[in-house]
Amino acid sequence: MKKQRFGIVLPIVLISYFMILLDNSVVFTSTVKISHDLQMGPQALAWVSTAYVLTFGGLQLLGGRLGDIFGRRRLFLMGLGLFTVASLAVGFSVNGPMIIAMRAIQGIGSAVLAPTTLALLLDNYQGKMLQRGFNYYGMTAGLGASLGLLIGGLIASLTSWRVGFLINVPVGVILFGLTLRYVKPGQAAQHEALDILGALFSVLGIAGIIYSINGEAYRLTALILGVIFLVLFVLQERRAAGPIMPLQLFRDPIRVGAYITRFFIIGMCFSFLYLVPQLMQNLYHYTPLQASIATLLMSVPQFVFATQVGRLSERLSAAKIVALAAAISVVAMLWIALVGVQRGFWLSLAGPLVLVGIGQAFAMSPLTTLGVAHATPEIAGAVSGVINTFHQTGQSIGLAVVVALTANIGAFAPAFNTAAIVLAGYAVVALMAILNVVRLDRRAN
Repeated sequence: MKKQRFGIVLPIVLISYFMILLDNSVVFTSTVKISHDLQMGPQALAWVSTAYVLTFGGLQLLGGRLGDIFGRRRLFLMGLGLFTVASLAVGFSVNGPMIIAMRAIQGIGSAVLAPTTLALLLDNYQGKMLQRGFNYYGMTAGLGASLGLLIGGLIASLTSWRVGFLINVPVGVILFGLTLRYVKPGQAAQHEALDILGALFSVLGIAGIIYSINGEAYRLTALILGVIFLVLFVLQERRAAGPIMPLQLFRDPIRVGAYITRFFIIGMCFSFLYLVPQLMQNLYHYTPLQASIATLLMSVPQFVFATQVGRLSERLSAAKIVALAAAISVVAMLWIALVGVQRGFWLSLAGPLVLVGIGQAFAMSPLTTLGVAHATPEIAGAVSGVINTFHQTGQSIGLAVVVALTANIGAFAPAFNTAAIVLAGYAVVALMAILNVVRLDRRAN
């Protein structure tokens, strides 16, 4: 039985994952200052996020599979090192092209780092320790985005946006040393070949889809090419000896249901987090710092209820807990849609913030548990890559759909009310998907 080292490996995993989440939030809260300091126009500024999303989303399947083949610790260190060096370069960027290029490299580091964090949990823990690790990992995934807005807002308001990136450097160096010292290398699949063609198709396909959503020009062309490359990718994976995404991952309907649920739950939450600070600043005239502090109404309940997921899982299955989370999310979005945002923060938004926080607390760790269900150690990295790919594309596509459907609505308040209806639809789809998992789980048991 593997030796349990819960005291140091888990913090290494969680802190490295939180760094990735915080990085996105710093960009959200610092766009105005970045634009001013580096003299970037709106189109160039959009590429600060787009460059990162393209590489991060496009390379996660490859990053996860590389960990299976060459060893999780080795890839974790490579991803962490690349992310840390790129963060340093972003912090010292002197113009638009430099920050865009370094953000793309950051995305490559994140694409290797994110799937290997989850795979390291599978390598180092078993049984109840593994389940507790999933709980903490899910808590970090949920809290990272909301707390990141607060921390990012504080950094941007009190110091400089550069600090938000430079802070990754000492943290990354410390994590690198701790990983070398305390995380055991594990075994790599020395004789397994990497599916180069499949890797190429997956990167081009996912990047094409993401660019069609986040890009500025040739979006339809990118969408068509993305779909073509994804079809070629699936065909390649069916015949490859060492696929980067073994199709057996999708033969388990419980895992598939968890992936679909994650896609829509994350799409709802990420879009909500993106729109709420804008609502508070444009309609309620909050400062960026006040808007960040107001999100504590979501972060605090999220933390409190996330600590109770382990106890709740003793009474309910993971699928039932996620179903509860999806139902709470539906109520939160319908609250906004029915009440409207014009009635002020405390009546219109405070309650939904609390409910979204509770929903995220109940969703993240059980979804991770369901996503890795019945996965063997040999494909742990691939499973992690799939989970993180659904997570990232759920964010990108979810937000893009909301923005597209509300773009032609003039006033911000009606646009947000419409967005709430769309987000309620996301939550309903997630609820339907996870209720099917509940049914399958009951039948299996």
